[in-house]
This record gives sequence, C-alpha cells and structure tokens, in this order.
Amino acid sequence: MSTQTLQRTKPTPKPKWLRVKLPTGKKYTELRGLVDKYDLHTICTSGSCPNMGECWTEGTATFMILGNTCTRSCGFCGVKTGRPDTIDWDEPEKVGRSIKLMDIKHAVITSVDRDDLKDMGSIIWAETVKAIRRMNPNTTLETLIPDFQGETRNIDRIIAVKPEVVSHNMETVKRLTREVRIQAKYERSLEVLNYLKQQGIERTKSGIMLGLGEQEDEVIETLEDLRSVGLNIVTIGQYLQPSKKHLPVKEFITPEQFKKYETIGLEMGFRHVESGALVRSSYKAQKHLT
Repeated sequence: MSTQTLQRTKPTPKPKWLRVKLPTGKKYTELRGLVDKYDLHTICTSGSCPNMGECWTEGTATFMILGNTCTRSCGFCGVKTGRPDTIDWDEPEKVGRSIKLMDIKHAVITSVDRDDLKDMGSIIWAETVKAIRRMNPNTTLETLIPDFQGETRNIDRIIAVKPEVVSHNMETVKRLTREVRIQAKYERSLEVLNYLKQQGIERTKSGIMLGLGEQEDEVIETLEDLRSVGLNIVTIGQYLQPSKKHLPVKEFITPEQFKKYETIGLEMGFRHVESGALVRSSYKAQKHLT
C-alpha cells in the first residue's frame, strides 16, 4: 500500500465490489415511511448508509445526538464542522420516542464531538440512554462515543448507564492519525477503550477504515493494540471520500484482503470481526451482543 503523505487529489474510480444494492423489503418500506412521516433523524438515512436495508430489516438503526455540527475537523468525515447549536435538552425524549415509533430492537447511538461544552456532551449522552431505557425497556443499546478528551468523569457517565456495548472508533492506523483525525490522538483512544474495559464494560468495540495509505503491517499492529486493551469487537471497512474537500481514497482494498484481516483478527481472539468494503461501525451491530 502507498506510504505517501495524504493529499487531496483526483478520486480513484470505484471497483465493482463497491456497488450498493438499493434497500428493499417490507420492514424497510415501513420504517422509511415512519422516518419520513415523523421527520425522524437517523444516521442510516442522513449518511446514506449502504447497509440501511439490511440493518432495518434486522431491527437495528443508528441515531446521532448533540446536533449536526462537530467541533472537530477530521479529514475523513462528512459531518460539517464549526460552532455547534445550543444543547436541545428535549433531545433524549425525542430519540426515545423515535426508537419506540420505529419499534427498534437494537439502537446504536452516536454523536458529534462537543469540545465546546464543559461536560463534552456526556450528560446528554447519559440522559438519552435513560430515556431510551424508560420508553423502550426491551431495546438493547450500543453507544458509539467520542473520546471526551480522555476525561474519565465524562466517560463514567456512560459507564453508569450500562449500555450493552460501548464503542469508540480508532478510525485509522497510528501513523495516519494526525492527518485523518486532526484533533484526536491514537494513544488517547486506546486509553479510553482500556478504561472502559477496566471499569467493567463487558463488550467493547472499535472500528477502522482502510484505503488511506496504511500498510498491512500497520493494520495488524492496530488490531494487536486493540486486543491488548481487551477489545471484543472490531469493524473494518473501506474509506470512501465524502467530498472533494476530504482526504482522497489512496487504494480500494480487495475482498480477499478484507477476508485476510478477518481471519487474522479472529485468530487474535476478537469475539467478532466484521471486515468488508461496505462494513460500517454499526454493521450487524445486533449480533455483537452474543
């Protein structure tokens, strides 16, 4: 794989294995109707996720809280960056009602980074989980959290409400972290995942993207680092450039290479390894409860 410095260049044509099937099925049609009728906000729809039909059929959906503006400016992410809106303290109730309307069996909650807030959004995070639990007692939860700048008092609020799965994404290998996740730190993310495990979270999870110029040995090193902090579940997918302003795709990883990483990960002892071009953080999320 290329080791050149990441630069914004002309995009590489997508290979045939990245063709996305249009979502279909009765369950998908029903949920799509509810989302449109009640103006429900899911990452599945706003992010045009390629797995939306499959996940919705399984009763899984992903919701983003704390607004649509991030305080960080990661080179891979399509979420707009800037000064966020004020906190909507009714948001936990709105998310809980959305999940009830959609009859979601397993919900994934994520958020933008809110470095502008003293608690970095952790209070809204905790209140959202509580509201979902109150309105949807049979719904299981995964919280895909930011790093909260490594502040344990904020992470503790997540731990206290006991999601079934707590996830925090590494996104890329150590060498590329500064360019891909400009305000994040590789070691800090590992420390967050380690802290979660040390504080008793049974199922911890992380995800990485490929195609940004990483080498095979760097991917393996990242997997080893994640196992060293007791991580249970890892997702590995293909990075796709959201716009011309974002980092370019340096390489499209073959299905064979993704399969190789899956095999390596399982041999390392991960409980679940989801590895494929269209895999995203919440792909097959409901199966990660086993």
